[in-house]
Amino acid sequence: MSKSALIGIDLGKHSFHLHGQDTAGREVFHKKLSRPQMMQFFGNLSACTVVMEACAGAHFVARQLIAMGHQAKLISPQFVRPFVKGNKNDFVDAEAICEAASRPSMRFVTPKTEAQQTLSVLHRMRESLVHERTKTANQMHGFLLEFGISLSKGLAVMKRLASILAEHELPARLTVLLQRLHEHFSYLDEQIKALDKELAGQLAELGDLRKYDDPRKLVAAAGLNPKLHDSGLLKGRSTISKIGSVRVRAGLYMPGLVALQHNEAIKAMKDRLKANGKAPKQIICAAMRKLLHFVYGVLKSGQPYDSKLALAQ
Repeated sequence: MSKSALIGIDLGKHSFHLHGQDTAGREVFHKKLSRPQMMQFFGNLSACTVVMEACAGAHFVARQLIAMGHQAKLISPQFVRPFVKGNKNDFVDAEAICEAASRPSMRFVTPKTEAQQTLSVLHRMRESLVHERTKTANQMHGFLLEFGISLSKGLAVMKRLASILAEHELPARLTVLLQRLHEHFSYLDEQIKALDKELAGQLAELGDLRKYDDPRKLVAAAGLNPKLHDSGLLKGRSTISKIGSVRVRAGLYMPGLVALQHNEAIKAMKDRLKANGKAPKQIICAAMRKLLHFVYGVLKSGQPYDSKLALAQ
């Protein structure tokens, strides 16, 4: 086991499949372990590189392995898939992870900290609550429409429920049910507002922005870099890659719109892009990328934002 230089793990809920290789890429071992057995195994193993797919539970396992002195790396599953040989099983997947990790040009995912994962949980809880609140409002619209009451779209119907019930004669049982549904809506609304106070900033999901040595890498981590479809002389239509966090892009959308109206440097960029025939959505994405460049420059230099310097660029 001391000869193992690279170990690939195919993660599971209760069982984990390991594939070990030496420095020459030859197989040293492969085994199936439970979670306690795997942690005991790595605790007794000399320091090596351990690679996993960036999926559920990977960040927690990576933090534990780093604490044991190992070098833990995460790979996006889409980069592992081309290295699967023959029929698919868990040991083949673990071997494919090693093959992908051995490529010198492979890109890895930085393991998230506990704070970053907690923030991600907050975002997902909020998204679920917003979805549930919208569903509740739509139910209210549908129930009232069944009794001939047609209302405008939106959440305003929930705020005017008392006046609606007073204006129309509805069955007593229905009134009780609608009031119960309104109480559920109010609970969801309060939970969403409480989570909004806890969410200090969307960019925290990217971690410490100073770890990026180039602002273009930060843009790529947010999924705002172009996705190319070029082949020879054929130039396909370019879109954004959307590889990074969707919540970061959602958090930058409204600031990008505001910057297009009030930031002189971004307003000048908008005029140039508009003169070149760029679509409105392309201009918004460019403004979001520019904002990330500004944030990166401020954090990297430690200097406050200088509008004159930004305009000069």
